[in-house]
This record gives sequence, C-alpha cells and structure tokens, in this order.
Amino acid sequence: MPDFLNYGTVIPPFPEIELINRVIILIYIATFAIQMLFWLLIYARIIFYHPASLKIRKTPVSVIICARNEEQNLRKNLPLILNQQYADFEVVVINDCSNDGTEDFLNELTREYSFLKTTTIKEDKKFRHGKKLALTIGIKSASHEWLLLTDADCRPESEYWIDRMQRNFTSGTSIVLGYGGFYTHKGLLNIIIRFDTLYIAMQYFSYALAGLPYMGVGRNLAYRKELFFNNKGFASHSHLASGDDDLFVNETATAKNTRIELRPESHTRSEPKQSWADWYYQKKRHLTTGPRYKPLIKFLLGFENLTRILFYSLFLYLAIKATWIMVILGLFIIRLTILLSFFKIMSLRLNEKHLLVPSPILDFLLPFLNIFILFSNYVEARRRRWK
Repeated sequence: MPDFLNYGTVIPPFPEIELINRVIILIYIATFAIQMLFWLLIYARIIFYHPASLKIRKTPVSVIICARNEEQNLRKNLPLILNQQYADFEVVVINDCSNDGTEDFLNELTREYSFLKTTTIKEDKKFRHGKKLALTIGIKSASHEWLLLTDADCRPESEYWIDRMQRNFTSGTSIVLGYGGFYTHKGLLNIIIRFDTLYIAMQYFSYALAGLPYMGVGRNLAYRKELFFNNKGFASHSHLASGDDDLFVNETATAKNTRIELRPESHTRSEPKQSWADWYYQKKRHLTTGPRYKPLIKFLLGFENLTRILFYSLFLYLAIKATWIMVILGLFIIRLTILLSFFKIMSLRLNEKHLLVPSPILDFLLPFLNIFILFSNYVEARRRRWK
C-alpha cells in the first residue's frame, strides 16, 4: 500500500521549516559567541584597567578653547579652567566670529589673568569656515608643546583636571584620551544621550587599551603640537564639519603613542541637547566621520553592531517560537548579566547615574538608530554627488 494511504503514519508537514529553525538557532549561538568575544576580549580591558603609577613631572600645558557666541558658557566655565591647581599652563581662547559679548568678556579676563591669550577671527561673508580653522589658529598661537582641548560649554569636574590629564604626558606618549560626559537631567532624551556617550567611551577606551585607538572627543582630549603639524593638521578632512577630534585621533593614534585617563578629577561635563531634533542632527553630523575610519576599525565596529542586532532579533523570534527555549534564554541571560555588570562598573568609574536599568533596552535600540542614521547620511551624500 502506498505510504500516503497509510493513515497510521504521521508525516511531519514541511520538514524544511525545522531545518530553518535549526539554522537560526546556530546563527543565534554564533552571534552570542561573537558578542562574548567583544565583551570579554575588548570591553573587559576598560573594566579591569588600573592606571600605572607614573613619576609626576609637571609639563607646561596649553589649554585650547574655541568659542562662537559662547559668552554665557564662558562666564560659567572659563573661570574654573583659569583657576586650575596647576603651576605652568596657559589658556588660549579663539573668539570665532562672535557677535555677542564674548570679546568684551575675554578682554575683561585678560586684564586679570596674564596667562589667558585670546585671538579673534573676524567674520567675512565671502569666506565660510568651521571649527577646524579656529582650532588651527589656536594651536599655532599656543606656547607649549602639550595641548589640552575642550569646548566652551564644558566645565572640568575638578580643579585638578589639567593635573590628572598631564600625568599621562610621558616621553613616549603623543595622545591622551579623556572622558567628556553630559549633565544629568530628567527625561528620556537625557538618558539616551548619556547612555550613548557612555557606550561610545567604553568602546574607544577599550580599543585604545587593545592597541587599536581610533577616536577621542574634543570635550577632553590632549595631544602634542608636533603631532598636529606632522599630520598637517586637519588637511585630509578639512571639508567636513566634524572630525577635529575623532578623525585626527584615527589618523595619528597608535598602540604605543596613546594613553587614556579615567580618574574622576579628569572628567569634563557639558550640557546635552534639549530637543530630539537637535540631538538627532548632532548625531547625524558625528556619524559622517565613521566611513573615514581605518578599515579594521570600521569592520570591528560594524560587525559588533550587526551581531548585536542579530542576537536580539533572533532571540525574539526563537522566544516566540518557543524553540530550545532554555538554551536560548540561558545565553540571553549570560549576555545580559555581563552587560549589566560592565555598565555598573563603567557608570561608577565615569560618574554616570541612573543608566543601569534602561541599559538593556538602549543596548538593543541604539544599533538600529545608528544604522538608520548611517543609511540616511549615505542617501544624502549620493544625492549631493548626483546634483
């Protein structure tokens, strides 16, 4: 009797579906394994990092600040920099075409502080420029070899900011990466901004410790003047609005010439964006530099984002299907435990509060947002080339 007439035999319909689910489970396990490699081989470096005890030699420092219509921020923050507990430093402020009271305020302070130097760039409607020109002018006018960069809207977390950063200015060091965080306010947007900042910091600090430094933030960054001129400044990306910090570090940093500084006294803090639109366009501008990173860095950052998206997406699919649920759930809990443990330590080290609870949700959502913004930037760039 033909098999299809044998009613006592149960033939599983569509057996290829079971095969597909097994393939999906294998991919899920693979993404888990890859994620563990990133967390345990790269990100763990920052968790277990302890700064070496260095002989403290007070090195002269030039603090560089660019300001365009920043009178109110300069009034709040500049005195905290001018009154740092450090013996030998100068502060160079570049007044970049301001039309508020910035120039008058700086003139007042120069009469009180002899080590404050100011340079004013006058507006020329025939010539547009960005922050990179102002920074270049400030660096050229700096008297000292070591440059410590921050922004007008940033304030040091302590009066020992310069001191803590300069403890890394050793003979073999050319770049020091510091942490620039944002103030804590109420609201979901503030949580997202601070989580994103913390995650990015965890990445660039960890990669630097792994011998692959690729970026820093201009809110708190130090490097040698010689390094700047040997690299011809920002010449290779002068046409981009962003990149004065991350692209410069990406071009010049090596495993041997870069150090990091995490001590709480070395942090700077600034006000985050207050509207979703402002933050979104700021994020778009920052992500325009990513395609210019070194190929290995682009691959690692992109691969981590891709495997994270796959891990979460496949977990949701398999959880709904209730397939191998104990295994699937077990791997998810292992990764979640590591994520929460690492973020707890990082939050304490970088003085970021109220980020632990929302971290699993934001860890899931932000890669999707980054891919969307990168795709949006790509489409806009193609349109500009077409025109």
